Amino acid sequence: MKTVLIDLLGILAGSVILAVGMNMFMVPNMLAPGGVSGLSVFAYHILGVPVGLTIIVLNIPLFIVGYFVLGARVVIQSLFGTFLFSMAVEITAPLLPAATDDLLLAAVYGGIVMGLGVGLVFRFRSSTGGTALLSLIMAKTSGISPGQALLWGDLFVLILAVFVFGSEAAMYAALSLFISIKVIDAILEGLGLAKSAIIITRYGSRINEKLIYELGRGVTRIEGQGGYTGEGREVLLCVVTRQQTGRLKSIIYEVDPEAFVIIGNATEVHGEGFKKMQQQ
Repeated sequence: MKTVLIDLLGILAGSVILAVGMNMFMVPNMLAPGGVSGLSVFAYHILGVPVGLTIIVLNIPLFIVGYFVLGARVVIQSLFGTFLFSMAVEITAPLLPAATDDLLLAAVYGGIVMGLGVGLVFRFRSSTGGTALLSLIMAKTSGISPGQALLWGDLFVLILAVFVFGSEAAMYAALSLFISIKVIDAILEGLGLAKSAIIITRYGSRINEKLIYELGRGVTRIEGQGGYTGEGREVLLCVVTRQQTGRLKSIIYEVDPEAFVIIGNATEVHGEGFKKMQQQ
């Protein structure tokens, strides 16, 4: 019950934040951020239909099809998030004035706020329906990946925005969508503040010792063999903070300037020295 309650509160918080982004940045500035949310902006400015009502109406056929294609579990998870989002949009609409009439500021900050809201909803195992649910249905029925289906759904709304609101508003909406995606990735995968290093060297013991005692980081040692030369090499795997990357490279160069090194971003690191693994 505690886990369920935490999930519900997280979905509620994400839905409210998403509604704030819609009412303060997107709707007043005629920015269609893709998907059903973008279509609801069209309906509001062209037909005067409330945004929350449009979101619910457009999602009803998706829920019906999704029930038969994807099953009840996926639909129920999306249904709760969609209902909360649409209600939050309508409740907060008369309470929140437009934050700015500058399209660039609206696109940037609207993208950040909406990305934060969607990311929280996703983080707590729900969704706001719309193109997210449509992408799962298309992936199941047509074989294309959910990512491609989601991209095409958002792209369709952006192209439609060119004819409804003009090319400039559509370009700002595309910028907002891009920012939202980046914020969602940061919430779901982390900010990438750690670096992972794979070190292939003849002097594994010396580098291992320096990494442990000078950087205070654990190291995994693996015996390897050159595919071309057949010579033995030691492979070291180590994860460090971004601030420690410079010292890591200095240590490797001091011991073995000819070492083969691969350093990349580690978006999520769980375990000793980093954050503890939690149940998702």
